[in-house]
Amino acid sequence: MASRKVLLALGTRLRAVIAGAVAALMTVGLLSLGAVEAAPAGAATAPRVDLGVLVVTDGNPWVQAISQQLTSEGVPTTVVDLNNSGRPTIDSSFLSGTLPDGTPEGHFQGVVLSNDAPSGLSAAELNALSSYETAFSVRQVDAYTYPTSNVGLNPPAYGGSLDGSTAKVTAAAKTGGFGYLSGSFSFQGTAGGSQSYGYLAQPLASTSTASFTPYLTETIPGTSTTGTLAGVYSSSGREQLVVGFGYNYYQLQYRYLAHGIADWVTRGVHLGYWRNYLTADADDVFNADAEWSQQGKCTPNDSTCPPGTPATSPSRMNPADVLNAVSWQTSHNFKLEFLYNGGASSRFQVNGIDPLLTAFKPVANSFWWVNHTYTHQWLGCVQDFTVTPWRCATDSSGNTEWVDYNTINGEITSNTAWAKQNGIPIEADELAPGEYSGLRILPQQPVDNPNLIQAIANNGIKWVPLDASREPAMRPVGSALGVPRHPIDVFYNVSTKANEVSEYNWIYDSAADGGSGLCTAAGTPCLAPLSLTTGWDSFILPRQITTMLTSVVQNDPRPFMFHQSNLTNDRLLYPVVNGVLSSYRSVFAANTPIVNQRLSAAGAALHSQDQWAQASSTVSGYVQGSTVTITGPSGTSVPVTVPNGTSVGTARGAAFGSAYGGEMSAYTTLRSGALTLVLKAAPYPGSTASAPNTAATSRTVTSTPTINAVRNPGALPSGKLGSAILKATSGPAALTGPPSARGK
Repeated sequence: MASRKVLLALGTRLRAVIAGAVAALMTVGLLSLGAVEAAPAGAATAPRVDLGVLVVTDGNPWVQAISQQLTSEGVPTTVVDLNNSGRPTIDSSFLSGTLPDGTPEGHFQGVVLSNDAPSGLSAAELNALSSYETAFSVRQVDAYTYPTSNVGLNPPAYGGSLDGSTAKVTAAAKTGGFGYLSGSFSFQGTAGGSQSYGYLAQPLASTSTASFTPYLTETIPGTSTTGTLAGVYSSSGREQLVVGFGYNYYQLQYRYLAHGIADWVTRGVHLGYWRNYLTADADDVFNADAEWSQQGKCTPNDSTCPPGTPATSPSRMNPADVLNAVSWQTSHNFKLEFLYNGGASSRFQVNGIDPLLTAFKPVANSFWWVNHTYTHQWLGCVQDFTVTPWRCATDSSGNTEWVDYNTINGEITSNTAWAKQNGIPIEADELAPGEYSGLRILPQQPVDNPNLIQAIANNGIKWVPLDASREPAMRPVGSALGVPRHPIDVFYNVSTKANEVSEYNWIYDSAADGGSGLCTAAGTPCLAPLSLTTGWDSFILPRQITTMLTSVVQNDPRPFMFHQSNLTNDRLLYPVVNGVLSSYRSVFAANTPIVNQRLSAAGAALHSQDQWAQASSTVSGYVQGSTVTITGPSGTSVPVTVPNGTSVGTARGAAFGSAYGGEMSAYTTLRSGALTLVLKAAPYPGSTASAPNTAATSRTVTSTPTINAVRNPGALPSGKLGSAILKATSGPAALTGPPSARGK
């Protein structure tokens, strides 16, 4: 991963440290394990623990999922790949050292292993980890472990599918890093399915030196007895988070737990920032969208249809839809973002008045508005449709012909002036070209229209949406930044459930079943035809909810794209967003609300993530006693997460960060000196306890092909199938047809 530290680059530093740090720590008589009041500032006995997590991977999806989560939050990681023969040996000098003043230094604040004793680690390495974790009060995550006495559990009472089961989050978990969860959640799938596999076991009886605290429980099938799926095993001053089921990064049961695992292993003190975001855009407001034809299996006036295909009526919001939007927002505590084409309004005037505009004016402040250009005109290269697919036209010298600057500038400024004239509140630094036109489109147009770039600069534009299915990462668009938006399978050219199902069947079904057959050509499984009356509610809607929810709980601020056609007739947008909101709010506590924000704020959040990914290698931090110290180049924006009650500079300083998920976090800009934060308690006091014995091997766990191979539900297939989906979600002009044939 791009954000991983290059492990071998640590060699110079690691060879320079003084071996025997663990022995040195044992001699200083530190306090026992646990959050305790810190030693006085400057006390020689306080160990120093560097901010960053050691991830030891064997390539299994569960440890990879945790590594990816740490990276997504911005937590620095050092990755040791057990499949790499050139990897470093994990010994005391790798894990720790001693500073010139005699202070013991731990190089990692947490450790992640694939299980309690990966086969790729030697007995000496396992014992080195055990000694280090005990001496420095550093926690370890066992990403997926078979229940045995080695981790404080009896043999499993159940092993098998967990699909459709309900897991309960214990009170101990809520105080141990998972306080953002409300109490329970369901595993994906239906009972007996293959999307999950895990073990339910019961803890061994506690002893004077060892105990097991359940964090996640379920009822053992066929009994009324509670079994443990995950929990914390404490033994002789060492803590391990033991997880008893398999998962990958995209499965919702893991997504719910992902931040808590990161928070637990770092004791809630780490570089990084985490939020759950959802922005829902509706494009083409005040315009109309062409409607799908079930008979022709095409979109009249927007694509080529078989001869004789009857026309369909374009879909456009009406005044009742406006009232419904306002009411829906109020009842769901959620705000929609509208991308508007002001120039289209005049086409729908009755006696000089557009009823839709009249309905919007009194409630315009209820929504966010983004300039989508005045008439939704194509802003890219001049398209040559004499070939299929189209290509960019060229002049006699072979130079690309572009839509000119005056046309583009007029589309921007006219829409801005129209909004001001009609009381539509906008932020003038946001611009969304219709169907992403003018932005690069591969393979036909590999660069942005230079005239668009000039207009962006001249109009002070800072934020421009991109199609995340084609450009998933933020990039510069001239002087602005491109903000990727997720498309979703609620198509631009449908306003009814039946039309949505019809087009869905066409895209995803085999030719033998009346579909396009693109699934067969792509080598992907074709779907069975869905009922036009029930297919939306039974199949398409649940899939779209899952797709959106999976992104929402990935620390992903990128907006989702719908169209105004999805706000009229059957109003397909609402049940999708309803489902996401209700699913989310049933799992997450009130202290962890969805961050609902406009395009510019989403762009700023994504930009902060990108900046940190580039700058993180220049920043370092450590915890010593109850003090966190962070250093790096002046002006660097650094994400930091700490427990409640953390103050800046001194114990009486200002409170740090903003509240989210039961903790405090913020991006903070470094100055010329170090940033100092004071915690209420010392998270890494160290321990004089003897390290517990460590098993040499761990029993092999069971997985399934689904766990091992599941992909991002929002990823676009390649080839013609992906192009068909893109055409249905974003519109066809960038792919197939001339704008003059558009229904908008």
